Amino acid sequence: MLILGIESATAQVGCAVGGHEGVIASTHSSRPRRHCESLAPQIQFIAEQAGIKLTEIGAVAIDVGPGLYTGLRVGVTTAVAIAHTLHVPMIGVSSLDLLAFPVAHTERVIVAAVDARRGEVFHATYRSVPGGVQRMTEPGVARPEELLSDIVAEHDEVLLVGDGALHHHEVFDKVSGVEIADSRLTFPSASSLVLLAHSKALREEFVMPSEIEPLYLRRPDAEAKWESKAG
Repeated sequence: MLILGIESATAQVGCAVGGHEGVIASTHSSRPRRHCESLAPQIQFIAEQAGIKLTEIGAVAIDVGPGLYTGLRVGVTTAVAIAHTLHVPMIGVSSLDLLAFPVAHTERVIVAAVDARRGEVFHATYRSVPGGVQRMTEPGVARPEELLSDIVAEHDEVLLVGDGALHHHEVFDKVSGVEIADSRLTFPSASSLVLLAHSKALREEFVMPSEIEPLYLRRPDAEAKWESKAG
């Protein structure tokens, strides 16, 4: 089964296609606030690179967040529209799962952190298990200082991964036992999305397009700014 993966929950937008043979083609871009303009050409590009037609896609995988409201909405809307058109099922994967997956080799506790703006991060904690990672906490949103307090309280060696960790590195840098992952792992990867979705597909963990629900965790920035001005 060929899986189309769409990832747009952060400042980066990307897509990939693959199946049992792994990822065949992928692309990403980080043009600020250009997710809507970038995504359709990216999908066309990877289809051409992989030498396939979109009608060959058997499932559509989507990063359901948490993440930035506009980018997340663009990705989910696009993915649902494609799945409806092709009459194929969908697979939803958390952006935090996608950040943790590439560092599954570490012996440290993994904390995935997405920059949520407004001085906050979306976060979740993971541990390595055979074949991948296991989420230990539910996704949440907090100030970096609050997240650090939780990390210190657990007395674990921690690997922080994601743009939330890098953006607020001054909060975490001075704490012994806390390491920030390589900047190449800053954003969730569409390639990781396809790989994780393929494992879910083997277990038949599909949902219908109407069942896909973005995980926003809080109100959009624009709505909060409007209420602030009104208040």
